[in-house]
Amino acid sequence: MRESVRVGTRGSRLALAQTEIALAGLRRAQLPARFEVITISTKGDVDKRPLFTMDEKGIFEKEVNEAVRKGQVDFAVHSLKDIPSDLSDELVVASIPKRASPNDVLVNDNGRKLKELAPGSIVGTSSLRRAVQLKQFRSDLNIRPIRGNVETRVKKVISGEYNAVVLAEAGLTRIGMKDVIVERFGVREFVPAPGQGAIAMVCRKDDKKTMGLLKQIEDPRSRAEVLAERALIRKVEGGCRFPLGAVALTKDDKITVYASVFSADGSRNIKVRKVGKAAEPEKLGNKVADMLIKQGAMELASGWRNAVQEWNDRL
Repeated sequence: MRESVRVGTRGSRLALAQTEIALAGLRRAQLPARFEVITISTKGDVDKRPLFTMDEKGIFEKEVNEAVRKGQVDFAVHSLKDIPSDLSDELVVASIPKRASPNDVLVNDNGRKLKELAPGSIVGTSSLRRAVQLKQFRSDLNIRPIRGNVETRVKKVISGEYNAVVLAEAGLTRIGMKDVIVERFGVREFVPAPGQGAIAMVCRKDDKKTMGLLKQIEDPRSRAEVLAERALIRKVEGGCRFPLGAVALTKDDKITVYASVFSADGSRNIKVRKVGKAAEPEKLGNKVADMLIKQGAMELASGWRNAVQEWNDRL
């Protein structure tokens, strides 16, 4: 009989789809194991406030990773961008499979691109980073907070509650809803969240057997990109309350990081681009963070507290 391996995940359609993608990769590697998927509810699933109003990290992963730490499951599958950069010392991101598109996309039901939306159109987003970038492109739009899973947000557009919504392309693709995408934003012009599009597989550091199993589907290029992005965000201390966009792109033995931070009113935008060695991604991420800080990123961060309160007042 094959060994049974317990896999922890959130119960959303997207989380389950990502888990199946990871498990399909493990099955293709012909590993001698049977996988038992165990769904776990997190604070982010229960608390429906907009993400930027929650002044804490890991709202979509803490309970799942706690189950890993306690040995209730053998490993967990996450959206990598949901995992705080300060993961528990007892845990490790053991594997990052090949990354999907990190791009953000515009969704509506009338085929209108961002520049074609009528003035005053209501555009929903769960992200301050997306909100401020939208305002930079179209200051005449009405940007409003939106919560709910991917399908719920799309339904709110179809029902007319919102005229459009901005989502991650990877999430829509993974649940078979790519056909609702109207426009794909370039990562240099509309910088995504660090880690967007990547799946992370977490296990205990002392569980060498599971770690070895998960390493079978590791993608080195995706790992390098994510390491650069996470080193950057760890140093700048970006989060839901401080819009920081960052994406690393590898080509041959080089890696390029594009990063962008914004003032609360959108009047200031610090952009950095730097190329480094793909073999030293964290070194490059730290250099980009230093460049952002030198140009005033931390001063911009202090201006976001009032902006968050204003958004809260609109709810």
